[in-house]
Amino acid sequence: MTATRSRPASTARAALAHRGFRLYWIARVLSSFGIQIVSVAVGWHIYAVTREALLLGFVGLVQFAPSLGLVLVTGTVADRVSRRGISAACLIGEAALAVTLLVLVALDGQMVWPIFPVLAGFGVARAFLAPAMQALVPNLVPPEDLASAIALNSATFQIGIIVGPVTGGLLYGISAEAAFGAAVACLLVASGCMLRIVPPPQRVSREPATLKTIVAGFGFIWRHPLVLGSISLDLFAVLLGGATALLPVYARDILHVGPWGLGLLRAGIGIGAILMAIYLGIRPLRDHAGAIMFVAVGFFGLFTVVFGVSTTAWLSVVALIVMGAADMISVYVRETLIQLATPDAVRGRVSAVNSMFIGASNELGEFRAGGMAALIGAVPAVVLGGFATVAVAALWAWWFPALRRARHLDEVP
Repeated sequence: MTATRSRPASTARAALAHRGFRLYWIARVLSSFGIQIVSVAVGWHIYAVTREALLLGFVGLVQFAPSLGLVLVTGTVADRVSRRGISAACLIGEAALAVTLLVLVALDGQMVWPIFPVLAGFGVARAFLAPAMQALVPNLVPPEDLASAIALNSATFQIGIIVGPVTGGLLYGISAEAAFGAAVACLLVASGCMLRIVPPPQRVSREPATLKTIVAGFGFIWRHPLVLGSISLDLFAVLLGGATALLPVYARDILHVGPWGLGLLRAGIGIGAILMAIYLGIRPLRDHAGAIMFVAVGFFGLFTVVFGVSTTAWLSVVALIVMGAADMISVYVRETLIQLATPDAVRGRVSAVNSMFIGASNELGEFRAGGMAALIGAVPAVVLGGFATVAVAALWAWWFPALRRARHLDEVP
């Protein structure tokens, strides 16, 4: 990247001036809100019934497996079919799955095994939804507003992460039915907002569906070190350092804060992330974006260690807030690089690969955390993961010098 800027950085207000993006933004808020309510309610319910940390790991695994199995399909679909239509259909599907959870818990709250096929359904819906929604953003705003739109889009997701878990914990304290019912309502309204978006111009891929075109997303990522480095950095950092799956263990057995406290812990990451996203929306990164991203990933790992050893609720929440802020910097840099560097005709396939890696780092990371906690305990699992994340940041800074030297996010080489 060059050292000079061609234009001033756009702000979040400029992105919201576009009606299609405003509707998208509202849909993103509500869908994130609903999914987080489901996530915290399912996690608390399963652990309260079984007291098995390993099952919390399986919650992530069954949601990640469809993304892995369908990665060659979902990206191709997003490049050949209306991304807005795919997004609306998936949100309606997630609402139906939330209804199924509501019925299962209402009929027999002590049986947890039927929950896992429903979670696998959420994984299928998310496998199609994630690349379509990611690839849709550049179709809704001009290139000069894209970085700010991504920052605002990330903030939107984090609003759900903040409000959703706290609300989910409070609603679950009333009843499981109240929590899942609220999730259903959020997802239905989100799908309605998505349907109101006027279908934007989209460069649809007309290439024959050969093996070469299907795997084009992998090929593009492999040929671009900036994209490969940023995606793989996030993959291994969160895969090794993620502690979200073990929050029910910390809330119940270590910090003794109950379901409301679990919601607060889940919200801590979102609080830090949204504060950072708001800051980045007002003051976008103007220089040394790559180096700042590596430092942020290092801080994420360091404060994962702090959270792991903490036995005080307020210190745990502070550590999670810092982790969320650090992760948001990484997300901001990574997503902006990917969207600006990727041609629209293959954006769905690249986004599908990116979504699979995000799923691996999150859901598969939850399985890693749950499995390690079952073997060596929750605290050692989190602490070792945090140190591993710091090591990943150092190694990737050495292996991907072009990413370390990346400067401005509105210019791609």
